[in-house]
Amino acid sequence: MEFKEKLLYARAKLNITQIYLAEKLHVSFSTINRWESGKVLPTKKAEYAFDLFCKENGISFEDDVKESYNG
Repeated sequence: MEFKEKLLYARAKLNITQIYLAEKLHVSFSTINRWESGKVLPTKKAEYAFDLFCKENGISFEDDVKESYNG
């Protein structure tokens, strides 16, 4: 799963806006927007922060991806 897909998935699952996610990750709204469009990839530090945010909010990409294929 590409990073942009992870962002879209996490936002949909948590029903949050780009602005809210940007605040939580300490980046700008436009950065989230660029990541989601695939125009820019995050730094390793930003990707790590996103992964931590997902874990804290109960999002696991491996389990959820398996469910979507098996469900």
